Amino acid sequence: MSAAHNQTSLESLQCHFTWDLDRRTSFLLQQRDFLEDIGTEEGNRWLGHIYNLRGFIQYKLGFTEDAKSLFNKAADAFKQVRNADEGPWLVVNYGNLAWLHHHLGEPAESQAYLSKVDALMREYPSPSQDELHPEIYAEKAWTLMNFSAKQQLLAADCFEKAIRMQPDMVEWNTSYVLGFWSAHKRSDTGVDADLLEKMRHAKEQDPENLYLAAVYLLGLGKTKKTIEDEARELGSQVLRNPVSSYSGIRPLLRVYRHHISVDEAIDLAEEALKTHPDQRYLKRCVALCYRWKIMFFSKSRPRPGMMDRAISLHEEVVSLYPHSPLMKKIHLASIYTKSDHSQAKAEEIYQELLQSDVEPADKQMLYNYYAKYLFFVLNESDRSIQYHMKAAEIPEKSFFRENSIRYLEKAKDRGRMCREIEEFLENLQEPTS
Repeated sequence: MSAAHNQTSLESLQCHFTWDLDRRTSFLLQQRDFLEDIGTEEGNRWLGHIYNLRGFIQYKLGFTEDAKSLFNKAADAFKQVRNADEGPWLVVNYGNLAWLHHHLGEPAESQAYLSKVDALMREYPSPSQDELHPEIYAEKAWTLMNFSAKQQLLAADCFEKAIRMQPDMVEWNTSYVLGFWSAHKRSDTGVDADLLEKMRHAKEQDPENLYLAAVYLLGLGKTKKTIEDEARELGSQVLRNPVSSYSGIRPLLRVYRHHISVDEAIDLAEEALKTHPDQRYLKRCVALCYRWKIMFFSKSRPRPGMMDRAISLHEEVVSLYPHSPLMKKIHLASIYTKSDHSQAKAEEIYQELLQSDVEPADKQMLYNYYAKYLFFVLNESDRSIQYHMKAAEIPEKSFFRENSIRYLEKAKDRGRMCREIEEFLENLQEPTS
């Protein structure tokens, strides 16, 4: 096969290298942490997909040997989960390996995987003409759902096609419903009755999925139903399961916060951490609960012991996630603002972050948080407006950009820097994405 023909074949593959995934270094590092926190427990039906995505991320970060090892682990995981040596679920994995060997300058190995892809596609054709195999749609959907907030609609479309052709795959339907929940959880309308019913049905089909059960309780709580007993029972189950970001503990802590008490959320998280003291994900969860307590549920200064525990946990979380520290340092700064003895440290953190070299989307988020800090903590309204302008003028669509624009509009209505804000908003560029 000629080099030109080989390149065309590579580009036509369905795999992570051809799915137009976000390549920003900061985002890749965040996703690597996210995937590592999921864990690799046996029985996870998405384990092969997790290894595939981790392999792609490691390749993009420059760790080619790690990438090769993870792609090979993905193949082994698929064989174990599917209880078969080969099948259409390996098409994406072989495509990844074909691209990896191509980039490593190993054409023979690349061609070998291309041939494996061709053989699989001949042996396991799609049941629907002119469409991809449902296994490919499912992996693409799961990847986009976990990797790209901007491609949620495409992820949903891929899941719908996969489920239509192969409706007996319980985990596909579960992830499809969870993807819809993730896309709507921050909307003004929240989880509607139709989505709640889909979640209930998915829960019946997938009763062992505690993450889904916790998310369902979150949605159910919005209907004002009493869910305390169900939440506490689910808490007992979560504590008995292996630690994972998919164990359900984080959404369940939100259920506790809103429908039981933030103090019981702290107790649940601390109990989990006591059982697994070295798990960094649980330390994040405990830190989150203390931040809720200090920032939103304390009418007076928190007692010294609680403040010391919160600061210690947040500092440890920053050190445990050294390659994706931005949001975690912002959270630490927010805790410092509530301390009688550490408020100056909040400004030190912000100045360090403001002087660091971060990508536009992260800078936008940073400016938004710093603007709120200037307004609510330092009472510096004009400087706050200036940083909201800095966030808004970065032409990338995001929650933080829209939040800063709304703040500027309210400030103008209150008579703060009216002319400057009006002129700024008139000249504001439309976001590029």
